Amino acid sequence: MAGAGQVQRNGVLTLSLPSLDEKDPLFTEKKRLSHARNLDFTFHLLLPSPIRKLLLILDEIVQAARILYLNDVEMYFMEVDDFGPFSQRNELESLNAVLQMLISMFSGANPHEMETLNELQKATIGKLNSIAVHPSEKVITEKVDMISEELLLKWGQTHGAKLKVTISYFEEANRGVMALEDINVGESALEIPESIIISEDLLCKSDMFKVLNEWDGMTTDTLLLLWSMRERYDPLSDFKNYFETLPDSFNTGLSFGISALTVLHGTLVFEELLQAKEHLRQQYDLLFPALCASYPNIFRTELFSWDHYLWACELWYSNSMKVIFSDGKLKTCLVPIAGLMNHSVSPHIIHYGRVDTETKSLKFQLARPCKGGEQCYLSYGSLSGSHLVTFYGFLPKGDNPYDIIPLDFEVPDADNSYSQAVESSRTSHMVRGTWFSSRNKPHIKYGLPPLLLTHLRSVLKKGDMEDPSMATEDDENEVSERALLETIISIFEPLMEGLGEMPDLDRDDLSWDVKLALEYKDLQRRIVSSVLSTCLAGLEIRGSI
Repeated sequence: MAGAGQVQRNGVLTLSLPSLDEKDPLFTEKKRLSHARNLDFTFHLLLPSPIRKLLLILDEIVQAARILYLNDVEMYFMEVDDFGPFSQRNELESLNAVLQMLISMFSGANPHEMETLNELQKATIGKLNSIAVHPSEKVITEKVDMISEELLLKWGQTHGAKLKVTISYFEEANRGVMALEDINVGESALEIPESIIISEDLLCKSDMFKVLNEWDGMTTDTLLLLWSMRERYDPLSDFKNYFETLPDSFNTGLSFGISALTVLHGTLVFEELLQAKEHLRQQYDLLFPALCASYPNIFRTELFSWDHYLWACELWYSNSMKVIFSDGKLKTCLVPIAGLMNHSVSPHIIHYGRVDTETKSLKFQLARPCKGGEQCYLSYGSLSGSHLVTFYGFLPKGDNPYDIIPLDFEVPDADNSYSQAVESSRTSHMVRGTWFSSRNKPHIKYGLPPLLLTHLRSVLKKGDMEDPSMATEDDENEVSERALLETIISIFEPLMEGLGEMPDLDRDDLSWDVKLALEYKDLQRRIVSSVLSTCLAGLEIRGSI
């Protein structure tokens, strides 16, 4: 995206958001949506203007920014008359883009313009401060052994890391990072020098590199796994302090036992886990014991067991980040200290993927303020519960707008340009908890995405499931609506049956993996139940049940 705010003299202030990026997969849809809502990405403001008018224009700018930063899931669930907010991620992206636009305009502004920019900046920061967030988890105050964590922080600072956070233990979340002071929007919670980021660059210095580089089918990702397996136990490693803070087990879905997998039967994540574990085992068997036999001095058998391989996989799945280094290359890496930050649907930090070329450090700047003593959260991305369980081993607190259940429908030819524009690249539909649509929007039907309803209506119409010859137009619409609701119920009742009954168990006595599996299955039941409840309520209103 390109473009920035600029000042146009003669009493006119021109405010410009970044333009739509033609490389964005949603470019066509976003362009259509902005035109349909008569929203541009450039705004002209006569000076002086009263505060009331400034706030009205700011609302329009924010609405345009929300379109700019929509992702696929948010776009899919958007209602025709819904102008946002669409998610906390989208709102943080949008408001921070507006804030950066305003800040870029301060240089060279005259007093009239500066006054207006200050008012807009104050109002934008007010919007950021008003974003609803879930309470931060309490810090565990009793004495906890933090020796390895303290050594990691000192090691990082010795190598140039700058920190406004420290490592702490929190209720339920275990470890995380806590703000040492109030940190404002745009300030860095931590800065990690490029020199202590673990990436593929380290492989070239390892005696593994030449050997493995000649191994047939070897990838960079696998090289990093194998390097990590040995480096973990090397007492002379440059990253000894980092590896000593890592847990003996990561407790992700990849480590689920038979009991937990049994609980997950009938859910989306069940098949994902089985396939992932089978894939990892096949990859391991291709490497070992062959590498140990061929290069016993490098690959000691006791360090390269299946358990150690799975540990390394979980390390990279749950802790790695994609970062653009100062040389312009995108690399998968591990970032000491920053890797201990926890994910939230209400994060403080949403952008951290590029090393600053001047300071040669990776900066974790805040998109919303964090008070001293609170846990500072990172966004791992717009991830579903199934992905978080499989690769990270947790479900986030609060409602996650990306907890979706995909529906494998073939999309027929659409009957209108709106559906054609959005469905042209879509091969499946999805649902999420209907509470997202119904919250503060009681007029929205059933809490289901418009594209799904359009699709099902099209299927019903093309399938001649109604006989219009004996009905008036009003009767036809009523029959169509009942048929639509009954069709949705027929889809989701088997899903609910497949999830089974809620087991009556004392969860305090269960293992961690069974607890997490039950928590995930509860979420799936809640989503499906919400769909069935709204559809049954719709039928009841029509006197069909």
